[in-house]
Amino acid sequence: MVIPFAMDKWAGFLFCLSALCFTSAELIVPTLQLSSGGNIPVVALGTWLGHRPKGKVVQVTNDTEQAVIYALEAGYTHIDTAYKYGIEDQVGRALTKKFSEGLKRESIFITTKLWNSFHEREQVVPALRKSLENLNLEYVDLYLIHWPIAMFENDTLLDNVDFLDTWRGMIDAKKLGLTKSIGISNFNQEQIQRIIDSGLEKPSALQIELNLNLQQPELFKFCRENDIVVMAYTPFGSLFPSKAQPDAPPPRIDDERLVGIAQKYNKTVPQVALRFLIELGAVVLPKSVHKERIEQNIQLFDFSLTPEEFNLLKSFDTGYRTLPQTKWSKHPDYPFQLA
Repeated sequence: MVIPFAMDKWAGFLFCLSALCFTSAELIVPTLQLSSGGNIPVVALGTWLGHRPKGKVVQVTNDTEQAVIYALEAGYTHIDTAYKYGIEDQVGRALTKKFSEGLKRESIFITTKLWNSFHEREQVVPALRKSLENLNLEYVDLYLIHWPIAMFENDTLLDNVDFLDTWRGMIDAKKLGLTKSIGISNFNQEQIQRIIDSGLEKPSALQIELNLNLQQPELFKFCRENDIVVMAYTPFGSLFPSKAQPDAPPPRIDDERLVGIAQKYNKTVPQVALRFLIELGAVVLPKSVHKERIEQNIQLFDFSLTPEEFNLLKSFDTGYRTLPQTKWSKHPDYPFQLA
């Protein structure tokens, strides 16, 4: 299989093309090297169902469990989840099933996250142990602080725990072997710099919203310079009209220019958007519970964008954020700038 990459777009990121492979799918998933050691696959199944304009999507039945099974059978080597999603147990059941069929634990990369109500240093290890119990695993490959914002257990009152203390708890968890790598999610550049300046272990990864409308080039450049892998949640942004807010900027999936690129490569517009983010240097986290879409979302390595196509997709960056979480904007560690 040909896996073309324009390496000048990566500015130092290393692809390990001896990546994990599922013979059944005959698919090689490239990886990026983590500063803490090991490699992270550049495509993960996202397991958070997200929001629609009318509110949060509610998990029903065993959709996530079946989605993870579909993903593993399609050749995914990375599953991204979180305690707060409330579905770690479903991910765990799917993993247990596939392990019983011969899948090796070391061939799968698992990411999960620490929720805001467990930010005290002494809470971090027990919180991870609970996630491991849910997942039926002895360790995860990557553990992230979900937000820099601390909250009390009822999730309604904001707490003032210093996220450096939370980070020390993450280091404790790594030393215990409960996670191979540690990182952060939804932190801004100033907050990351504060961790670096503290002299504590540097985060291996940062998970942020990243899509055509929100490309965050300055934060991306900062992470690249500090050897921090960027992971892209909500990679489709507002492409789908059913999920776009009324004020969301274009494009949508019926944009003629994007449709033309997709048709050229016999791909879908969402596949083109994912390919663009990978060529930026990100790990993408597309989410779906539909078998066909899950399979499509990893078929990204048999084409590459021309410089003209790449620049067109780059031009859609407006800084529009689909998940600003303004309800937390009064917290001193709120990470985003409000318009």
